[in-house]
Amino acid sequence: MGKEFSSVPMYTESAEVTKSFDDDGHIKRTGTLLTASSHIITAVIGSGVLSLAWAIAQLGWLVGPAVLMAFSFITYYTSTLLADSYRCPGPVQGTRNYTYMDAVRAHLGGVKVQLCGLAQYGNLIGITIGYTITASISMEAIKKSNCYHKHGHDAHCSEPTYPFMIIFAAIEIVLCIIPDFHELSWLSIVAAVMSFAYSSIGLGLSIAKVVGGGDKVRTTLTGTTVGVDLSGSDKDTLKSKPSENKVMKKASFIGVTTTTLFYMLCGCVGYAAFGNNAPGNFLTGFGFYEPFWLIDFANICIAVHLIGAYQVFAQPIFAFVEKSCQKRWPESKFINAEYMPFMGSHGFNMFRLVWRTSYVVVTAVLAMIFPFFNDILGLIGAASFYPLTVYFPIEMHISQQKIPKYSFNWMWLKILSWSCLVVSLVAAAGSIQGLAVDVKTYKPFKA
Repeated sequence: MGKEFSSVPMYTESAEVTKSFDDDGHIKRTGTLLTASSHIITAVIGSGVLSLAWAIAQLGWLVGPAVLMAFSFITYYTSTLLADSYRCPGPVQGTRNYTYMDAVRAHLGGVKVQLCGLAQYGNLIGITIGYTITASISMEAIKKSNCYHKHGHDAHCSEPTYPFMIIFAAIEIVLCIIPDFHELSWLSIVAAVMSFAYSSIGLGLSIAKVVGGGDKVRTTLTGTTVGVDLSGSDKDTLKSKPSENKVMKKASFIGVTTTTLFYMLCGCVGYAAFGNNAPGNFLTGFGFYEPFWLIDFANICIAVHLIGAYQVFAQPIFAFVEKSCQKRWPESKFINAEYMPFMGSHGFNMFRLVWRTSYVVVTAVLAMIFPFFNDILGLIGAASFYPLTVYFPIEMHISQQKIPKYSFNWMWLKILSWSCLVVSLVAAAGSIQGLAVDVKTYKPFKA
């Protein structure tokens, strides 16, 4: 079973070594409530928070905030079910499942394991490509901001994003050499701080615009109006004490509550500032031009955040492929041999270097070829939200708690699941429409 289980005899014979291993022989987990919350915030508060003004503009004052609050509650609720599914058969004393697929295998089994893997890793791959694009747009926005400040807001300040994608990929290659995700906890904390920083800047600038008055903006209870505003066709692992599920529930509460607060503030205040003409992103889309240095700093924060967020989503992919290869070819020195330890018990591994570097390069190339991939990412997100955030947590909870079929709890959970499926299908249809428009108008390699 690999080097983790080969060390179990040492773990049972030495008190000193016991400190390094859990009760199941795996290397002891070092996560805390702080690092878990940071990982959640880093993953959830993306630069998309700066697009919420546009989203609220589409739905209006009534539906927009209500939908945001409803899905925040659903996400938190299903995350608590997922936390209880970490162990099987019981949430406290059962056997640990170290991956999402392992949890689905233990509780549900069958073809659902493969479907979970397809949804999970397809989503992770899509996000890493999308983050490459988004980070490069923020880097480009820094140059454009300085250009507009120097030459005026009507100047031609377009810059190709490809050089910035290369810079982003080079940074990720360096970080990817670090073998284990828990050793990147510091990066996730930094990324979480950056997400707070640029969200606060966007929020502050929006408040300043609202308070300062200036151009009158149009807001409505129902959002953008067809024929007025737009055409009809546009409309980780943790320590054992306290129990993992309790820590993850607290981390989920902190993460979801924090992100919801920022989402509501940025979305509603941004809508009040820009009205139904809110830009898709008011930092990279230049809803604000001044003070240019503050816009620059905000975009730097976005880029730094996405550097960390990329690792949050890429590390599970790395771990899955590496463990699969180690299991399939246990005698291969290329895959398993560690040379010249330089980070604790870890060393330099050729397969890890080649595989992770290749992955980052491929995601960067795909980002260059398909710069409208964020619309594809929207489709992937719509397709993966239901199975990963709703369906599997609910089904595992039903199985674990042995909830009787057609009981009140069973019916409530099924209605919640089916309702979210309908919403996901509607969102997917919208993403497909947007993607079709992008493909039709796309001109490759345009600066």
